[in-house]
Amino acid sequence: MGIGSWWHWVIVALVVLILFGRGKISETMGDFGKGIRSFKKGLGEEDENVRHTPPPSPPPQIAPPPSPAPEQEAAPTETPAKPE
Repeated sequence: MGIGSWWHWVIVALVVLILFGRGKISETMGDFGKGIRSFKKGLGEEDENVRHTPPPSPPPQIAPPPSPAPEQEAAPTETPAKPE
């Protein structure tokens, strides 16, 4: 009895039916089908959003940093005299 034998698959199917019952299997497969439909619908909505999304605006232009001003000597400032 190899893995391809039909008796092997009949026994596996009977064990699965006994363990899970007919109702549980059909409920599980129904949930699986709903999940696949939901997934396909989500993929379709994503494609619609991609097609209807306006192109992104160009990035803002960044101005070059200002060139350094020529250095000027600071004039000495007089400090007010303190009253004694």
